[in-house]
Amino acid sequence: MSERNERRRVVAMVGNPISDKGRGAKIDAEVLRLLEEAGRIHDFTVMDLTGTSFDDSLQRAREHAHEYDYLVVVGGDGMIALGANAVGCSGKPLGIVAIGSGNDFARGLKLPVNRVETAVEGIVGAIVRGSHIDVDMGRVTSLPGGYAVDPIDRYYAGMLSCGIDASINDRANHSHLPNGSVRYFAAVLVELTHMKRYGYHIKATMADGSTDERDIISPLLTVANSRHIGGGIEVSPYSCFSDGELDLVWMDHVPNFGECVQAIANAYNGRLLASKVFGWERVREIEITRTNDGAEPPVLMADGEYIGRLPVRITTENRALRVLVPPAVAAQGVDDSQRTWNAIVRDGRAPETVDSRSQTTQATQTM
Repeated sequence: MSERNERRRVVAMVGNPISDKGRGAKIDAEVLRLLEEAGRIHDFTVMDLTGTSFDDSLQRAREHAHEYDYLVVVGGDGMIALGANAVGCSGKPLGIVAIGSGNDFARGLKLPVNRVETAVEGIVGAIVRGSHIDVDMGRVTSLPGGYAVDPIDRYYAGMLSCGIDASINDRANHSHLPNGSVRYFAAVLVELTHMKRYGYHIKATMADGSTDERDIISPLLTVANSRHIGGGIEVSPYSCFSDGELDLVWMDHVPNFGECVQAIANAYNGRLLASKVFGWERVREIEITRTNDGAEPPVLMADGEYIGRLPVRITTENRALRVLVPPAVAAQGVDDSQRTWNAIVRDGRAPETVDSRSQTTQATQTM
């Protein structure tokens, strides 16, 4: 037998003890206890790699990667970002206990949200039965001439937020409201009252290999792998986890009051992109730099974590993140391509009905 088969499997856990004003430590302890109990039954050991900060935990998860077979993260989307950067592209499976303010990546994968015991049971079942799914990631790297002190090189599983979406996330992070979804919704209402028109220059490589290059002056620019942000807001309702592409979503113009009301009404029902306020296209790779027009974009956020400023390149890492899921979820598949196509046709975004790249992107033309 090989050395791998002779030794017991090892599950590493990374928690977030400072989350929720320190109450995250109690959840971390509960997850650790449940995993250890399951390990005694199913013959695996558990190691706790939780550090003092995001960066410390990430470094520990990377340094000890040769010692464990599975990594389990406990928390919200930021902890999934940690997991993606620790084990992405390695084939080492990631387990998710989604206990956070947004939980958008877990929600998209139909994993339990804010249910600790159910989540751990699903992870243990996936380990025992070997069930997982492989999903895409985005990779963000700095281009020459960036503002960051340290060059950016980060993976993300859900969304890269580059405009008002980043400002909303930032405001929600600093909110004292008790519920995560309420925090995001309140932040949306506040940020919509004083939108800025940020200046971007994009150079995108499309699915067919063609290039789209232009300026976009817009309050919002998102490069999405998953559909949800902010506790269930479907900013990118056509996104698929395993199609080898990312979805670029932007505001085509600064919306008036009626358009804002319509966007808020459609934020949770998958119809946001039916509005002509928004532009959308599928990309494999995109460079985003600063253009002379428009305000300077805010600090970029990937899965709710601050990562730095433009200019950046975003590429698709095809099915590079392996996620532990219960067998029933694995059997269903990660994407419903027919549902996605039906939504695209319904909203008039299919190629035969509209060329989304021909839409006007200069918000100044509508003011």
